[in-house]
Amino acid sequence: MDDRIKKLKTTKDCEVFARNSLTHGRPDLAAEARQRAVELRAASYGATSEAERECLAAIYAYEEILFDKHGRRVKASRTWQMIKRRGIIAAIEQAVDRPDGTAGFSALQNVGLENYAFEAVILRHMSLFSESAVERSRQRMAQFGV
Repeated sequence: MDDRIKKLKTTKDCEVFARNSLTHGRPDLAAEARQRAVELRAASYGATSEAERECLAAIYAYEEILFDKHGRRVKASRTWQMIKRRGIIAAIEQAVDRPDGTAGFSALQNVGLENYAFEAVILRHMSLFSESAVERSRQRMAQFGV
């Protein structure tokens, strides 16, 4: 990550940097600034473990995809509702354990952010998730060639 981006302290600073980078023909720096914004959002939520922080980063990365699609900030409202009801880890497991849960993964993969997919997070922290969620994550990652 570029040193200038590492020094960005707020998500607003990241968004401004990303817009300016695009204006100056530097989509690589814009992508890094948006990644930094995702990290800052995840850190500010108050995760109690690295796995929870990564799950939150995955949600915020997906919300960046929604921002690109709609041109405005859109929340992953169903996911946030699930987190409030069940907790972060249980909500992510439920989201991945659905047979039709590939939309978020596909969207992230299309922009090169598959490392933020719930499936990737589950495979990095397998001991926290059920066997079925781990297996479905493996299958999905293999299906998409990751």
